[in-house]
Amino acid sequence: MVRLRTVLVFLVLFKSFGSIIAEGEEQIEQFSEALLLRPLPDRKVLAHFHFESKVPPTRTHGSHHHLFPKSIYQLVHKFRVREMELSFTQGRWNYGRWGGYDSISSRNAKPPGVELWATFDVPQHQVDASWRNLTHALSGLFCASINFLESSTAYSSPKWSFKSFAANIRYGTLPREAVCTENLTPWLKLLPCRDKAGLSALMDRPSIYRGFYHSQRLHLVSNEFDLAAATSGMVLEQTLTVVLQPITLGSGMTSSVGSIQQPSWSLSSLFGREVSGRCVLSNASNVYVQLEPNLVSELKTTSETQHQSDVENLISQAWSDMSFELSDSPVRIIKEVYGFQESSLLYEFSLANFSDSRPFDLEFRWKRPVTWSSQLAPLQASRFLMGSGNERGAIAISLKSVGRSGYAESSVNKEGRCSFQVDVFQVVPWYVKVYYHTLKVFLDERLHNLADVIERTNVSPSEDKVSPGLMEIALRLPCDVHSVILTLEFDKGFLHIDEYPPDANQGFDIPSALIRFPEIKTKMHLFEDKSACKSPILSKLQEESPVLWYTEVLLVPLTTPDFSMPYNVITITCTVFALYFGSLLNALRRRVEEEERLLKSKATKASGPIGVLLSKLSAKLRGKPLEPPPSSLASKVSYKLILRVILVAGIAAAWQYFFG
Repeated sequence: MVRLRTVLVFLVLFKSFGSIIAEGEEQIEQFSEALLLRPLPDRKVLAHFHFESKVPPTRTHGSHHHLFPKSIYQLVHKFRVREMELSFTQGRWNYGRWGGYDSISSRNAKPPGVELWATFDVPQHQVDASWRNLTHALSGLFCASINFLESSTAYSSPKWSFKSFAANIRYGTLPREAVCTENLTPWLKLLPCRDKAGLSALMDRPSIYRGFYHSQRLHLVSNEFDLAAATSGMVLEQTLTVVLQPITLGSGMTSSVGSIQQPSWSLSSLFGREVSGRCVLSNASNVYVQLEPNLVSELKTTSETQHQSDVENLISQAWSDMSFELSDSPVRIIKEVYGFQESSLLYEFSLANFSDSRPFDLEFRWKRPVTWSSQLAPLQASRFLMGSGNERGAIAISLKSVGRSGYAESSVNKEGRCSFQVDVFQVVPWYVKVYYHTLKVFLDERLHNLADVIERTNVSPSEDKVSPGLMEIALRLPCDVHSVILTLEFDKGFLHIDEYPPDANQGFDIPSALIRFPEIKTKMHLFEDKSACKSPILSKLQEESPVLWYTEVLLVPLTTPDFSMPYNVITITCTVFALYFGSLLNALRRRVEEEERLLKSKATKASGPIGVLLSKLSAKLRGKPLEPPPSSLASKVSYKLILRVILVAGIAAAWQYFFG
């Protein structure tokens, strides 16, 4: 009986121990890395690095981590951050050439400078304090001027532009923040292997910063304070998007029609380095080469005597004898399936079989000239200033159709009319006093009533030296619209002399406006493959995201004082006071009697005994007593010195009266 009880207890313990191990395997830290390469139509290459770190909740996993960065973990718990996105961008994304209707551009095309938004799990009255503390922490963590966003004049509270009707959200941007390697180095330190191994070793600083566009992004989602989400903890997504001009490998080629061949490239020609294997701490380390849908369509249509069987071979093989070739054979080829439209292709390469003795250096070589264009957003947006002078002006936002109405075919109302929604988000500094009642909307160059076009608005007028102006507008536009223009009038304010930046004559920045298409979403439609779920970058590309478009940063000239005038006033005032007090102190501290005796002794020594005898003899002959040598100093003190002191005092009193 005792032996039977012992066996039963052992079985129960073994079962519970096995369940604990299984649960521990599910709740374990994960890290993955991926690189997506895409040829662009304008002879450039897009390189998109994607790193993702996951950690289970603290209540089940504890506060000690092996892979997740401790600084981010402490930041989330100290300021109770629910979601945050921070980006450092140099250059501007070219929506017309690099595309605006894909997952990469919708998520990673950011405005120039620094952009930060965050939501907090704190009461409403503590949101501003948490935001200020968060900006200071991020400023020290990434060696940037993010702490300038702590002022109430630098951040706003949008409602639906970033998170739908989130009450505890704050948004701020610094358009003029310079991005350099001292911002990238702390960003790389958040990775488990840093830049010593894996795909992050490709991030050669000169190669990255010579690109036409560079954006490093950090997106954090935390469910630490949500008791309902018991299985998910924190997810940290780090992306680096770079547009590079490849160094041509081999000689160029020109077709008979004059089109220039795309430049061939490799990893070593783009980044100056090769990949020596994966990061040993990563669960997945893959490299993808993506061909855009328009490029795939162009390759199919320009192929000579191309049949359906050959098209299938192109999809299943490595295009070895067609328009280009790859130096390594891919592990698999992923085809996008999206109805009857053209789909993109993904060539996947795994770094598991590469090491220091056999580095990975993928080469992409073109065989013939190919021209294509990227997929564009339904409307191309631009923003500019109108008016002249330093008193008033106007902001204009222009939206022009690209000639494709298929984006909004599903947006049909009850009356059978096709329409789609466009959200406009814009923040202006307090010294640009926008009159929101002057808003005008022109559809196809015709003025329309605002009630017929605008669905909802969220306007927060600016307050001098307290808060910026915020405008959120939801427009309902017909599908056949060709052009939309929004205009707003404003007055230019005046700043105190202490509020001007060092380069005030350059102008003042108005941050980029955000154009959002909430009903027009983009994602990649891949085959339902279980292995695809293991790759975070593929899972991210398959998530729906609305099409976004950031406009240009506007440069507004304000009335600027002549900063040389205070310099001249300070200089002449200091000169006058120096002359006045110098002369006064010289007259008060000078000892006249001692100087006279010193001059007499010097005169006696200079004349000598013969001179003294001649002076006495001359005095006797004239019948007059011997006179001492005249003291020029005494006369100078008695007349000229007093006159100078009076003159300087009069000048100082007159200057103080007229200019003080």
